[in-house]
Amino acid sequence: LRREAVYRGGRPPLDLAGSRAVLVDDGLATGATMRAAIRAARALGATSVIVAVPVAAPGACTVIRAEADDVVCLSEPVDFVSVGSWYADFAQVTDTEVLGLLATGRASGR
Repeated sequence: LRREAVYRGGRPPLDLAGSRAVLVDDGLATGATMRAAIRAARALGATSVIVAVPVAAPGACTVIRAEADDVVCLSEPVDFVSVGSWYADFAQVTDTEVLGLLATGRASGR
């Protein structure tokens, strides 16, 4: 709730009615968070939902394919341990970084 309030800055949720939503994550362990995101996008009116991830636990993309309209999953390694183990740098993104990216997106009309 804190992040939602900070990141939205008083703005309403996106109006996804009639839109294609592309949901991107750094990877899927169980897929539970992405499933919630897919359901949220549909509840906001998205007509199609596409999921894109670079890495996922074996079977996680299969679970997501059952709910998304399309899934781009580059790798489901059999030796998957965690999402972070597939990155040289898996540092958390700060609120300041997110707010800067959101501001850049708004300035460019996206």
